[in-house]
Amino acid sequence: MRHDKLPKPAYPEGALSAREAWRVFGIMAEFVEATERLAGIRPAVSIFGSSRADENSPYFALAEKTARLLSDAGFAVISGGGPGVMKAANKGAYAGRSLAVGLNIELPREQHANEYQDISLRFRHFFARKVMFVKFATAYVVLPGGYGTLDELFEALTLVQTRKTRRMPIILMHAPFWQGLLDWLRARLLAEGMIDAADLELLQVIDEPERVVEAIFAFYEKRGFEPSPAEREVLLNL
Repeated sequence: MRHDKLPKPAYPEGALSAREAWRVFGIMAEFVEATERLAGIRPAVSIFGSSRADENSPYFALAEKTARLLSDAGFAVISGGGPGVMKAANKGAYAGRSLAVGLNIELPREQHANEYQDISLRFRHFFARKVMFVKFATAYVVLPGGYGTLDELFEALTLVQTRKTRRMPIILMHAPFWQGLLDWLRARLLAEGMIDAADLELLQVIDEPERVVEAIFAFYEKRGFEPSPAEREVLLNL
């Protein structure tokens, strides 16, 4: 294509720069609001899973029971705020003793916030929302889901592996769903030296809601839930 035939930009250069600058302020506002509103919720557990699981799904029931037990045990429960497993997690927590938190995201196909949220935040940017899932989590509980669920799972694993966040329990629920992935991690990533054996140990597979609660308490039994000064510094720079 000839240079003089290139399409003209939709916005003059100065206008585009101004829009980018305002976008940065919008991102900052999301971080500030979320940090202020979530500052007092620890200890908290982030729960992930499919938005497509309806209320008759065994995954919905599993998430709801797990969240209810976590809530009654004193953990705030954080979900993505939408339908499916997110709704189940919020519903279980909402019925319990502790807070139900929804980190909602604006999507081209609108995600509607579920009604079981004591604290409801709305994000335009995935990366700001992701930071909040990790920053305030004491543990991750991951139920069956699609690309978004896998994205959050591997985000958490990467941050813990690289020590960009503190070590925490990362628990997969419903072993039959995850077995193929775990076999592949061993047969490919571990066997070919892409990860270390210790990296596989970052994951636990637990199917019973009661045992999920026990595993989280066992992990923090000797050290307590509060981040150490070094961990606070890491979280500050997340």
